[in-house]
Order: sequence, then C-alpha cells, then structure tokens
Amino acid sequence: MSLAGLLPRIWTQLPALCAIFSLFLLFATQLAGALLPNAPLLVTSGAAGLALDACLLHRRPALLSPLSRIRLDVTVRQLLRDMLIVVALLRINGIDPEREMPPLLGALSAFYVLHFACQAVSLLVRRARTLPVVTRNIDVSALNPTAAPPRVLARQAGQRLLAFSVPATAGLLATALTAHGRWGAIGLAASLTMIGMGVARLAGWLLPEKRPASDAQVMEWLDDWLAEYRPTVAMYFSGGASSAYQANMWLSTLAGLERPLIVLRERFMVQKIDATDVPVLCLPKVTTLFALENSTLKAMLHPANSGKTSQVLRIPAIKHAFINHGESDKLSSCNPYAKAYDEVWVAGPAARERYALADVGVEDKDVVEVGRPQLAPIRPYSGPPAGKYTTVLYAPTWEGWDGNPGNTSVVLAGEHIVGQLLNDPRVRVLYKPHPMTGSVDQRAGAADERIRALIHEANAKRSGPRPGPEAQVELLRREAELDRLTSTALRGAADELERMMLQGTPAGDGASRIARATAAWERAYWASSPEWEHRIVTGPRPALYACFNAADLLISDVSSVVSDWLSSEKPYAVANTSGLPEDEFRAAFPTVSAGTVLTPDAATVRYLLDAVRDPRQDHHTADRAKLKEHLLGPSDPPSRERFAYAVRQLCTKSDDRRARANARPAPAIPAPRTAGDVTSARRGTAPDA
Repeated sequence: MSLAGLLPRIWTQLPALCAIFSLFLLFATQLAGALLPNAPLLVTSGAAGLALDACLLHRRPALLSPLSRIRLDVTVRQLLRDMLIVVALLRINGIDPEREMPPLLGALSAFYVLHFACQAVSLLVRRARTLPVVTRNIDVSALNPTAAPPRVLARQAGQRLLAFSVPATAGLLATALTAHGRWGAIGLAASLTMIGMGVARLAGWLLPEKRPASDAQVMEWLDDWLAEYRPTVAMYFSGGASSAYQANMWLSTLAGLERPLIVLRERFMVQKIDATDVPVLCLPKVTTLFALENSTLKAMLHPANSGKTSQVLRIPAIKHAFINHGESDKLSSCNPYAKAYDEVWVAGPAARERYALADVGVEDKDVVEVGRPQLAPIRPYSGPPAGKYTTVLYAPTWEGWDGNPGNTSVVLAGEHIVGQLLNDPRVRVLYKPHPMTGSVDQRAGAADERIRALIHEANAKRSGPRPGPEAQVELLRREAELDRLTSTALRGAADELERMMLQGTPAGDGASRIARATAAWERAYWASSPEWEHRIVTGPRPALYACFNAADLLISDVSSVVSDWLSSEKPYAVANTSGLPEDEFRAAFPTVSAGTVLTPDAATVRYLLDAVRDPRQDHHTADRAKLKEHLLGPSDPPSRERFAYAVRQLCTKSDDRRARANARPAPAIPAPRTAGDVTSARRGTAPDA
C-alpha cells in the first residue's frame, strides 16, 4: 500500500492508538510505583488508569476493542491494576504483610468471585428473557413479560466491574498512601456490599413471578395467536441493518391488505422496521419459522432476496411472490434467484421484457404487472419552474458490489455535475446520496465528501432573506410530533422482552396519523430554509419522494430512482460513466430513452437547465409519458388496486393448492422398523423365525 493510502488509515486509527498508548503508559507507571515502591506515583497512575478506563468504556468503547482481541479485556485490566496495588502494599514500609494483608486479599478475592457470580446470573437472566420469537404490535401479556433488569447489572459487565471496583481500588490506594489497612478494608467492604446487592437483585429476575414463559409455552402461544389472528398475507424480510429501507417502503401498501403480517428473521430488524400498525413477528430459527406451516397464511411477499429466503420457500402451503424493492435496467433487477418464487411481480411491461431478455429461468406466465403502489405520493408535472430558482435533485446510487464504474456517477462525474449546477446562480441543488455510498469503494466516499464541501462552500457565498425564527420553531415542533408517532426507541435499559411488552398494542389509526404528521413536517422543513439555499439531504427525512415533489429536474444514475421519478413525468438526466457511446448506452438501458444523457464532464448541464425552464426546448415530453406507462404500467386502474387484486389471486391459488392436497388420498406410510426387524434383516431371517 502506498504512503498516500496508508496515511488516512493511520489517521482514522489515531484516537484508538492514543487511548491504548495512554493505558499502557499508566500501567507501566503504576508498575514502577509498585516496584520502587513510590506511593504517590502508584496512587496517581492507578487512579488515572481507572478513570481513563471507565471513561473510555462508557463513551468510546470501540477504542478499546483491539485490547479485547488480544485477551486484555476490562476484567484483565482491572485485575492487573489491583494486583499491582497489592504488590506495592507488600513492599511499603509500615504495613504488616502477615497481619493486615490476608484479610485484604481475602476480601479482594471475594469481590472477584461475586463479580463472576454476577456474570453467571446475568447470563441465566438473559437466556431466560430471550424468547424463540420477537414481536411488535402483538399482545404478549400471556407470556409474563416484565421490565428488564438494570443494564449495568445484566449487560454491561465491564462498566459494572469498574463502577463497583472504585471503592475497593480507592481504599487500597489510600492504604498504600497512608500505610493504614483500615482504608482498604472500608473500600473493599463497600465494593463487596455493592456487588452482593447487585447479585441478589439480578437473581430476582429468575424467580417464578418474573420469569417469562418457557420456549414450549411460547410456541404454544404462537400457534394460538396465529389461529386467532388468521393472517392472510405476509411480507417476509431478512437482511442487514442498512437494508431495512427495502422493507419499509412497502409498509403503507401492506397495511391496506386483509389481515397482513410482517415476518422477519433477524432480531435486531424488529426495531429497524418503521412505525406501523401491522403485526411484526420475528422467527430467528428455522424450527420456529415452520410454525407458519399450519397457519392460515396463504401468500408471502418478498421485497428482497437473502440466504434465509430458501428456508421459508420450503413451506408448500404458502404461495410466494417476489415484489422487489425497486426496478432498474441493471442486471440485479433480473436475479436468477427470482425463479424460485411462484410469481414475480413487476411494475410494468418493461420489467416483463427485461426478464425475457435476461433468460434467467423466470417464465412469462409467472410475471405479474402490478405497478408501483408506493408512488402515489409523487405529484405530477405542473409546468416549468414558477419561482426564481430551478431546484435540481442530484440523487446518485451507490457503487454496487461488482466494481462496474457505470453503477454510480459519484466517483467520475459527481463533482463535475454539482460544480456545473452551482455555477448557475438560478439553481438550487438538493443532493441526496444513496445511504450505502462509500461502503464498498473508498473513492466513492471521498468523492461524496468533496461534493458536500462544494455545496457548503457555495452556500457560504450566497445570501438573501431567511425565514424568521418562527419557521425553525415550527419545524422543531413538527419534528417532535413526528418522532413521537414514529419512534420505536424505548428506554436504554429495555431488552427484547420489555420492548415486546411496551410495543404490544398498536395505535389503531397510526398510519393515517403518521401520514398527516409527515406531510406537516415536510411543509415545515422546506419552509425553514430560504429558497436559494442548497441542501444536503441524508437520513430518512425528507424521504426521496418528498424531494421529488420539491424538485424540477432529476439527475441520477441507472437505478430505480429514475423509474420512480418518471411517475411525475418531469424532465430528468442520467449520467453515463459506463464508457459506452451514448447510442449504445441508450440501447442498453431503456429507462434512459426519455431523458438527457450526461457525459462525465457534465458539459451539457446548462442546455439541460434551459430545456427545464423553457418547455419549447424540451424534446422528451411525449417520450416521458410513453416511457412512464411502459415502466410503471397504466394509471387506470390505480396501482394499489392492481396490487390488491394480485394478492387476492395469489391467495386463491394457495386455496386451490390446499384443496387439491386435501383431496388426494393420504400416502401409505410404512410403520417404523423395530430393533428385532433390524436384527433379522442383518441375519437374513424373517422376524418371526
């Protein structure tokens, strides 16, 4: 690796290196104080080491992770710290090692015994409170849920050890400084009392009145709940923490179906799903997943592929449809894995043709056009910009896994595109990068940072009237209201079981209240900044579709963003960083056919802006309307109706399959072989011989 590439890595690791060096320096100083012996040096370094360790563990625990990897975790560090004090006490004049040290050593040993006992009890408590299922929006009162024990007792072993060690360590250091053993005895007695009370309190969660239902009882409860709720259709999702948006985009559509259910596989994902009234059921293990086999569930919708999808596909009574989380001309939109599903649901004829051309094993009869029901909030084109400024949304996608330079324009063209836009005094830029930008290619992350710097610099050079303070007050008020409605966060000490208890009853009309609160927040958001100010939009708010409604022009890459934007029929442009000539680029990616193609230098941006401001120069108006129907299907009937109809049809196919299975005679299953049968077979004789 070159020096230029090595320096940034060293710089990012500098805080961790400084923290580790400081701890080792304090240990070395404490060792010197113990061997000399030098009581002031010992006390100063020991107290500073304990304070630094506790501070880092509380505020920046990641900095200490390298020490844990070399088996120098917090328990070893604190034990070493105390042992150095003991060594010093054995060498300091004025302390009788035969009379004063045995009680202190015995008490210190008892403290660590209780610490490890607390560790064992906390493990038992966590296991008892970890159920085979995790839920949201489901009443779990029958499972005897209770509030979680204090986090410092149940889950923060390192912080617990350091906190309870303070009196003992302080007392021993005071003994080293004064040569009086009573200070150590007082400190150790305090620490023993604290850790003993902690063990006793934690053990209370193992008593019957606080112990939740057993695994067998939970599975029996799950069967009863499924029989009572009688789910018809479920959305199945599995993935990493950053992929939750793929499921969240379908929540509003799912909520409009009959008796819907959300099925997850990762425990952490339960809290990653946005606020919804739909019941959420997480089934981490395959054995619990098959509880769905005997339920009333008929159809399952899959917004993404994952390794765990194959497990649920083995339930024959459920029909499965792949609904995807976005469509584009990229190869990932025609994954061969799609042939594993009973049906593949797409937006319009373009995706059907894409699967046919890809020839990945998806038969045309299994492709169902349902539109994109999530696009309802996008407002249609209403003419050229009416105000002083033309708002341009630059929403590039991320770099992808295959290293193709045409995946994202951020690396090769992003700075040129934004630079050209910022050169026009009548443009306001909205920059919304993909949340995974820079996760694979560091160059994309670096380019993203430079683009943000350009926007900040451009804003610093602009001036004009700003909204009054009441606009910011209104935004804060609306944000607080929306946070209250959408937040899934609870108190920091809450564990899975407590969250299941507190999130057991949905609001009932939560979806409509959230929609109203979101619309009010979006109005306050755009009103809180001057119309001339460029914006860098990150995080979940404002959502992409809200940015669509605020923009007059989109510049993006070959991605589902372009397909969704076309529902508005507004002008758009696509950056070509693939290296293909424009004619080949348009032929390879049909979503580009009704837009402007930008080269990496973005030299034609000014002509694109002229066409946006003057419709007479816009030669793609009719093409966009035609391409919209080709990509997204007809507007009548609405996509929500087509989607709901496809769900009903899939459920009907499930009913038909069950009817055929029930009509077939049960196969004759041979009786299990006995030990005598096996022995006779080995001897070559009949069982009765």
